[in-house]
Amino acid sequence: MTRTGVVAALGVVLGMIAAEQTAAANRMVAAPLSWRVLATHNAERARWRVPAMQWDPGLAAAADAYAAQLAVTGRWGHSPRAARPGQGENLWMGTRGYFTPEQMVGGWLSEGRMFRAGVFPQVSRTGNWSDVGHYSQVIWRGTTKVGCAIRSNRSNDYLVCRYSPNGNVDGRSVA
Repeated sequence: MTRTGVVAALGVVLGMIAAEQTAAANRMVAAPLSWRVLATHNAERARWRVPAMQWDPGLAAAADAYAAQLAVTGRWGHSPRAARPGQGENLWMGTRGYFTPEQMVGGWLSEGRMFRAGVFPQVSRTGNWSDVGHYSQVIWRGTTKVGCAIRSNRSNDYLVCRYSPNGNVDGRSVA
C-alpha cells in the first residue's frame, strides 16, 4: 500500500471512530435524566463497594416539586426536614443550560477529595463535615433509593435529589 493509501485508510478509520464517539454522546444526551443521574451516583458507590441505589419515582416527584419551588422563588436552601421525614437531600444550582446532569452530580462527587472514611460527622479531612456532606450522602451505605429532578428559571438550573433512607446520621459509619 502506498503512503497515500495508508493516509486515506487512516482517515477512514479516524472518521469511523469520530462518528461512533458522536453517536455515543448523542445516546447519552438522549438518555433519561433518571438513568443518567442514577448511573453517576452508582458508579461512585461502586468505588466504595456500596450497593447500588434504585430509582424511586416518589422521591423524584418530591424532588421535582421542591426544584420547581426553588426555580420559581429563586430562594436557595434545603427544604424543611419536617417536609421530608426520613429523606436526605442534595441541592445543586448553576447557570441554565451550561451543565450536564453528570456534571451537576459531579459537583457533589468532587467533595470526595476531602472525604475520609469513618463515622459521621468525623468524615472530613478539613474537620468540617459540611465540606463533604453531599458526597457522604451519595455514598451512604444505608441509602437504597434516590429520586432527582431538574427545574430551571431564566438564569439557573436547579437539581434536587432526595434519598431514602437519609444519610449523614451522627454516630453511623458512612460507607
